[in-house]
Amino acid sequence: MTQQNSHFRQLLAGVAAAGLAAAGPASAELVISNWDGYMAPDAVTAFTSETGEAAEMVVHATNEEIMGKLIASGGAGYDVVFVSSPFAEVLHNLDLLEPIDAGKVPNIVNLYPEAAALPHDPGNTFSVPYAWGTTGLCYRSDLVSPEPTSWNDLLHPAEAQVGKVTLLGTDRWLLAAGFLSHGFSVNETDQAKLDEVEADLIEAKKTMLAFDDTTFYSKLVSGEATLVHAWDGWCNYGIAENPDIKFMIPSEGSDLWVDTMVVMKASENKDGAFKFINYILDAKNHAWAAENILYKVPNKPAMESLSADMAATYPNMGMAPADLVALEQLRDVGDASRAYAKAVSAIKAAQ
Repeated sequence: MTQQNSHFRQLLAGVAAAGLAAAGPASAELVISNWDGYMAPDAVTAFTSETGEAAEMVVHATNEEIMGKLIASGGAGYDVVFVSSPFAEVLHNLDLLEPIDAGKVPNIVNLYPEAAALPHDPGNTFSVPYAWGTTGLCYRSDLVSPEPTSWNDLLHPAEAQVGKVTLLGTDRWLLAAGFLSHGFSVNETDQAKLDEVEADLIEAKKTMLAFDDTTFYSKLVSGEATLVHAWDGWCNYGIAENPDIKFMIPSEGSDLWVDTMVVMKASENKDGAFKFINYILDAKNHAWAAENILYKVPNKPAMESLSADMAATYPNMGMAPADLVALEQLRDVGDASRAYAKAVSAIKAAQ
């Protein structure tokens, strides 16, 4: 999962205060903005060869980065943008997104029924899911005994794991671990509950090795860490190097994250934008993401085309869509995002 959090409202204020330039990439071509390495390296050139639509890809590092540009420009200069679902919600609420014309995206029928009924956008009216997954515990089964079952095994680790635990540092996932350990919603907005979780995570920090959103699986491989907070796909990177690494969803449940494709209302080539989304949703093209970045995609024929041994090697790849969507989807928490950011700042500043 790409790094993301939910302080969009602060981002809006920051954009206005900074007076950021309101211009996107200067180009007459179809402009697609995505995270680096999140689709096939030749996807854009192959799309152009197949459709005749000239296109280029630009890279954004985080949701916050591309949101700043889209809000400042009103979406001008961009056609298709990959953003996580809470950010798609914000763009929709700001009236920056073009409604999805399913008639121009015939491959949308490849989506699992569950992917067409996601809480943030039932019916895929303004976003099309690209990848989805969850968050859990990634651990060295040869070094952790008994094996973990709860978020509290991460936040209040056994003595043998003290100093060998990492937590995701991005606002939404850090707080979600705390919320879930208390039986709260991953989208909790009650300030008293947030205060309770903040205090618990400050205490948990004393047992941690680090906050780590990017190298936690490498720490598992080396043995520097033995139990980490991880997105399912990133845990698979560790499993690829050491089969003793396992992934599990704690008994209290977890979140459902969804990365989406959206079309900007300011796009001057909406037909081309829909053609690109349709191209990605072709089963053979969409399967690339599952095969190469080891993330589940919500495309039924794409997932069915994967080799049988993939789910054997990476068990979380075999998670059924019905089980995945039974988890609580991360949503836009509105003005509570300010309280989230404040709590996370306090947690990270605590000694």
